[in-house]
Amino acid sequence: MLAGGATLLGAASFAGAAEEPRIPAEALDKLLADASSNAPALRAVVVMRNGVLAGERYYAGASANDLLAINSATKSVCAMLVGQALQQGKIQGLGQTVGELLPEAVRNAPDSPAARVTLQQILTGTTGLAYNWRTGIELLFSAADPVAHALSLQADGAAPGIWSYNDAAVSLLTPILERAHGGMPVADVAKRDLFAPLGIERFTWRNDKSGHATAYMGLSLRTRDLAKLAWTMADGGRWNGAQVVSADWAADSTRRHVPALWRNPPLTDIGYGYLWFTGVLDGREVAWGWGYGGQFSLFVPSLRLVVATAATSPAPRDVAAQTATVAALVRQIATLAAASA
Repeated sequence: MLAGGATLLGAASFAGAAEEPRIPAEALDKLLADASSNAPALRAVVVMRNGVLAGERYYAGASANDLLAINSATKSVCAMLVGQALQQGKIQGLGQTVGELLPEAVRNAPDSPAARVTLQQILTGTTGLAYNWRTGIELLFSAADPVAHALSLQADGAAPGIWSYNDAAVSLLTPILERAHGGMPVADVAKRDLFAPLGIERFTWRNDKSGHATAYMGLSLRTRDLAKLAWTMADGGRWNGAQVVSADWAADSTRRHVPALWRNPPLTDIGYGYLWFTGVLDGREVAWGWGYGGQFSLFVPSLRLVVATAATSPAPRDVAAQTATVAALVRQIATLAAASA
């Protein structure tokens, strides 16, 4: 424990991080204590600065040790695994197509438009494949053969290069990663290569009907551990001074490659990196993993700030409002951090 009750989680990569400006503890405590009145769906908020746990709060009976669903922020974690596989030489490059990465599966669907999609297009959401995220996820999850389901997607008329949110395309990362690792389940790959170096010991990962973990959602983590993953990306792929993800991959993943079509005030100028959203918050560049209902793993590089949140999964009619209330809290935390910078 540090002065003021802060806990050192990963600041060893910053010399003197514990002495750098911290968010005023009393003000942050009050902000987090009051948060659930405006965002009753909140279950957890964890705030880190300079690798230091600045504050955390749990709601509605949740606790620091609970494994909470991060929903589609799972995609951002899988992007980190892709970066590691590239660094390890297990995947040759982002220009490889699905047909090259999954030749056995594509043999049964030789005319599939999805077979011509590149790994980079999957990561940037520019596959040009038809998919309705509001209705498609249940069909995808219930498919007996999710790979065949993804390969059955047709071109939607939009040329590759136009952003479109596509769970089915991202689902192909599971077989791609597992094949690259000689058949090792993707959850085991994550445990060995990503979670163990960060000291993440507990997680669950939902399997689809074929028995494989889903790359597009399904991961549950302690919210502290979700914050660790975001901090690793914010710190150039490092955790406690050790390079876990390459610095180039961390930078490329969290920079804007294409504009995204979604809106999430107060975040503006929203774009997409490699399964990480990018944007601007009150004039500062930010990047985040974004899960349905307000699961955020957001970092503000200029403030060396990470905010991780967990919330319940709302009905579709309520998701926009719930996400906005959680995003408003993130803004308040960033404003408080900026005042002490």
